Amino acid sequence: MKSKEIRSSFLKYFEERDHRVVPSSSLVPIDDPTLLFTNAGMNQFKDVFTGKRKPSYKRATSSQKCMRVSGKHNDLEEVGPSPFHHTFFEMLGNFSFGDYFKEDAIYFAWEYMTQVLKLPKERLYITVFNDDDEAYSLWERVDDFLKKGARIRRFGKKDNYWSMGDTGPNGPCSEIHYDRGEGYSGELNGFGNRYLELWNLVFMQYNRDENGELTPLPKPSIDTGAGLERLSLVLQGKNSNYDTDLFSPLIKRIEELSAREYFPDERGTSHRVIADHLRALAFCFSDGAYPSNEGRGYVLRRILRRASYHSRLLGVYEPFIYKLVPNLVDMMADIYPELQEKKIHTSELIKSEEESFNRTLDRGLEIFSDIVRRLKVRGEKVIPGKEAFKLYDTYGFPLDLTKIMAEKERLDVDTDGYQAELSKQQKRSREGIKGVIKGDVSTLVSEFRGYYTDSLETEILDIALDGDVLKIILSETPFYAESGGQIGDSGVIVGLDKDYQIKIIDTRKQGEAIIHISEPQEHIKTIPRVGDRVKAVIDNERRNAIKRNHTATHLLHRALRDILGEHSTQGGSYVGPDRLRFDFSHYKALTDDEISKIEEQVNRTILSDYEVYVAEDVPIEKAREEGAMALFGEKYGEVVRVIKILKPDNSIYSIELCGGTHTGRTGEIGSFVIVSESAIAAGLRRIEALTGLGALNYFKARDNLIRSLSEILKATPEEISDRVKALLDNNRELDRELKEFGKLKAVGRALELIKDSIEINGYRIVSSNIDASDRREMLDLADALRDKLGSGIGVLGSVIGGKASLCVVITDDLIKSKDLKAGEIVKRIAPLINGSGGGKAHLAQAGGKSINKLPEAIRKAPDIIRDFLIKKG
Repeated sequence: MKSKEIRSSFLKYFEERDHRVVPSSSLVPIDDPTLLFTNAGMNQFKDVFTGKRKPSYKRATSSQKCMRVSGKHNDLEEVGPSPFHHTFFEMLGNFSFGDYFKEDAIYFAWEYMTQVLKLPKERLYITVFNDDDEAYSLWERVDDFLKKGARIRRFGKKDNYWSMGDTGPNGPCSEIHYDRGEGYSGELNGFGNRYLELWNLVFMQYNRDENGELTPLPKPSIDTGAGLERLSLVLQGKNSNYDTDLFSPLIKRIEELSAREYFPDERGTSHRVIADHLRALAFCFSDGAYPSNEGRGYVLRRILRRASYHSRLLGVYEPFIYKLVPNLVDMMADIYPELQEKKIHTSELIKSEEESFNRTLDRGLEIFSDIVRRLKVRGEKVIPGKEAFKLYDTYGFPLDLTKIMAEKERLDVDTDGYQAELSKQQKRSREGIKGVIKGDVSTLVSEFRGYYTDSLETEILDIALDGDVLKIILSETPFYAESGGQIGDSGVIVGLDKDYQIKIIDTRKQGEAIIHISEPQEHIKTIPRVGDRVKAVIDNERRNAIKRNHTATHLLHRALRDILGEHSTQGGSYVGPDRLRFDFSHYKALTDDEISKIEEQVNRTILSDYEVYVAEDVPIEKAREEGAMALFGEKYGEVVRVIKILKPDNSIYSIELCGGTHTGRTGEIGSFVIVSESAIAAGLRRIEALTGLGALNYFKARDNLIRSLSEILKATPEEISDRVKALLDNNRELDRELKEFGKLKAVGRALELIKDSIEINGYRIVSSNIDASDRREMLDLADALRDKLGSGIGVLGSVIGGKASLCVVITDDLIKSKDLKAGEIVKRIAPLINGSGGGKAHLAQAGGKSINKLPEAIRKAPDIIRDFLIKKG
């Protein structure tokens, strides 16, 4: 059976048995901050199993996209060498939420395996938890065959017990294993590759409390998982997951692009790494993740760089992993349409990362080689942690990549030392971040009342003096605390029974407490106390400016998706009173025409004066069904606040989950202008824009600039462009004439130098210190010397910009007949001035005391060249 047929038959089997077919959730678990990636089919049902959410169905089935590359599931180094390990995989599963339990789960699994997939019974073995007599008995009852020959085996908690965490639902599990035959070695639930676990049935029947005590769940549930990759291996009769139809088309394409044949042993490790990592990257990027230097993004960058390094091992030095994306899309987009939707975005993102890493890889490899050379000279076998960290921090080498390269050199890496250096850096970063309040505020709750009022009377719950800044927590507040990209409010807190007025310059949130941060307090006449009655008043003019910018981000988001495509989703934002900043996914710079269209659409929507409707306490599932956009990386509760922008016919123009403050109608924004568009990461762009008075002041400043230029250029505004163009053309012509004069001057100087040349082995050798004002002048003279020398070698030295500079030129006849390279001569002379050079470089520089060594190096150059020519024959 092909993998598509297996996936389809699984879902169909359970759908026919009253299970709701639920689409795979995103690999980026927006509602679960405990996970970097979705790593199991049950993740999207966690709130259902814990009772926090009640779906309209009691049975479900899915084919879930999964990633296991962090935490206890971090097997990244095994991917490639192992025929079974992957970063990305698909988990087939069926689930019961308090409906059926062990008996039906066991029956369904056995029937599907033996009657639908038609796996031979004699190849199947069952494992159960030691104390689970019920499961053991049910397996015996499901088929008499299982009573024979110790087909059912008991194991301990390590192998056959599952827990959601230290507390919460848990229970025994039962697994179905496949015996590959005597041609393989290994033990059931042990090491080796003879027995493959195909399906795990988890029987959630207990709850563990904080004291570790188990109590039966009132409604036991079922959570199962079967890996599609392993099922495909068994049903397609392959020795490795990479030989199945889930990988073989990708590996074939890698063979074509690299011109390197694939072998199913260690020689094929790089092919397998690239095929696996391409799947992981494409699916993650399609679900909105990005490579970065922290968290989820860092894991993806490690994966991409590991794949890129393995492309080098295949002899490919240019970006090529991105070229595999269309092949993956052809294979899987009919099941996962997001691959097709984000195809271009994914390709460009991978290509950009490959290009970026290639730029640092060569230099990093040089540093690594130097480290290895020094270690071997000293007879040492371990790369120090400080050196490994430098490779990561400076050249972007993840630790596991350094370990791969070290292994090839038969060296180890001091991982403890690396972690110590990493911890030092993290500590330095943390020290640069100030906390919002001293003490424990975890028990305090502030109620935000600022959506519909700008002032209210309230009470101080807690107060602290942090340096000379007061930090105040109120029981109720109209001050919006910074979140979702919108900055915190400012304003004043006024004592009602005492004479004080505290100016608030920022508002933050810690837990459920809202922290009001004051300006520095030099002389506090009356000290506020816990329990004081106060009046909290926000700066309403500032808040209104923030509202305009926040609502404008929603209009901008809609315009980006309309004009650039559905892949342009929000990746972050800043909403302040002075400006707005909006980060979004896109693979290349916006054209002037695209920016103009975006501005026009936003301004047309502002002029249309659409209603901005706020819906409070909407169930998150309902909001998503309506098409509400969620902010990437934000965690949402079961009920959410929804911002809808409605057309006059009440149809939805824009709908987003948002807790920020907004205008009542789009017309209140006034106007909108984009002031910049730039790249902030691979595949991530940033727009900065102004609204309202900010936009008006921007236009006034531009108008004043045009008026000033008109006066300077003695031209009307319409003539400025042509006048500037004429001036630039004139300057370019003057610059060209100056360069031509410089070249003519260089020819004259070259002829003078040739008069003092010496002859070595029939070749003219010029070696001279010269005065050159800049690098260009030195190179012009070098070019002229090569042209006029006839047949020979020229060596020039000069002090440029405070550095000793050395330049070598060789005439074309010697390059062709003797295969001479300027870089080889530079490499021999440069050490005399403590410089460096090599490869194709014909120019070297060195600073400091090297300036004093330059004349001696030029004097010795002819002798060095003579020795070099003798060795060359």
